[in-house]
Amino acid sequence: MHRQALGACIDYGVALQIRHVLAFFLDMDVEKSLSAAEGYLQLEMPKDAIKEIESLPSKVRQGQHAAELELAAQMMEKHWNRAVDLARALCNIQPNKKAYYLHAAYCLHETGDTLAAKSFLMSGPKTLMKDALFHYNMGCYSAVLGDPEEAQRHLRQAFELDSALRVTAENDSDLAGLDWTI
Repeated sequence: MHRQALGACIDYGVALQIRHVLAFFLDMDVEKSLSAAEGYLQLEMPKDAIKEIESLPSKVRQGQHAAELELAAQMMEKHWNRAVDLARALCNIQPNKKAYYLHAAYCLHETGDTLAAKSFLMSGPKTLMKDALFHYNMGCYSAVLGDPEEAQRHLRQAFELDSALRVTAENDSDLAGLDWTI
């Protein structure tokens, strides 16, 4: 009896060692794929980045790092619906990260649902209120939704926080017809 128990322990120990070795190689493959995806994004090759991310195990794909990379790739490809899903998932992972709310709202706006974009952006962390891009995007969304006074109020705040956004505003089609030279 004792001999069988010892044999089971040895088998279990070997199985654990094998599992650790496999996990090590899987982690190496994951890191290799994530690094490759980052490289593809830097080279502006989002399709290749997406393929690399899609090769990852689903548990890894749902993680923050992979989701951030896929979000960037999907936005580059202008796959707005998938990008919205990813950005919202990232908001759930890190509800205090302003960038995720800005990305989700922007993607919603690009799908044509500007009202939802504005609403989603307003649901973000309160620290967004001090962010120039929050006010810039709210200005754009308000302009598109036909509220020029609110748009100008937000743009004024955006320009106070980051005067470089004036240059961006010059070519922004969302602000066409709006007197944003405030």
